[in-house]
Amino acid sequence: MSSLPRSVDPLSARVSSVSEFVLQIRRLVEGNIPLGWIGGEISNLTRAASGHLYFTLKDERAQIRCAMWRTRAQLLAFRPQEGQRVEIRAQATVYEARGDLQLSVEQIRPAGPGNLYEAFLRLKARLETEGLFDADRKHSLPALPRGVGIITSPAAAALRDVLASLRRRAPALPVVLYPCPVQGEEAGPRIAQTILESVVLSLWSPASATRPMSRWPISPPICVLPPPRLPQKWFRRAGWRPGSNSPTLHAR
Repeated sequence: MSSLPRSVDPLSARVSSVSEFVLQIRRLVEGNIPLGWIGGEISNLTRAASGHLYFTLKDERAQIRCAMWRTRAQLLAFRPQEGQRVEIRAQATVYEARGDLQLSVEQIRPAGPGNLYEAFLRLKARLETEGLFDADRKHSLPALPRGVGIITSPAAAALRDVLASLRRRAPALPVVLYPCPVQGEEAGPRIAQTILESVVLSLWSPASATRPMSRWPISPPICVLPPPRLPQKWFRRAGWRPGSNSPTLHAR
């Protein structure tokens, strides 16, 4: 009579470290997605002092981070530009330090001007024609604001970046978070309404301003500026406080 198989105790299973787990993911990605050509528009282009190129490659529905190392970048026959449509030869990989999926770029060739960037420039030109960027419409920022309002999604990575900067530069400054979607068809009207309720405003959207602007069915919320002055009582002392040395974040 054969003995029954012993059940595996889940508590006794081997626990992988984060480094080991991310390394397994990187090996799976690199081993199953071959080197190939991908077309899209360049956004968030950064030329590092080291000579490396960092940018986002995107289309109307998706985006991915890209890195081109100096040894490859110095062989380019042209200078890539923000909003340019290109085709890249790249290998999918994972940047282990952040656990981010990205493309390691070997070659870049131009493929004409990007449709998204051209649409952004047309929108900008129309708003300039309407006088929305005129100097007499602009208001100077207060030297010592009593608080700052941030309009973004609570899950946005940009929020963490803003709070980290405020933690270094103005740790005692009250910060009011106005939760709001920053992508999709409903983003434009929601952001415009939220701006009307803010005092000193920081508007943050993911990755690049050109993409969410192109997705909004109306002109971007700059059309409702300048916002009205509101009393200090709008800064509510409620919500999340991210650390003792962090700026006080009040969820509205």
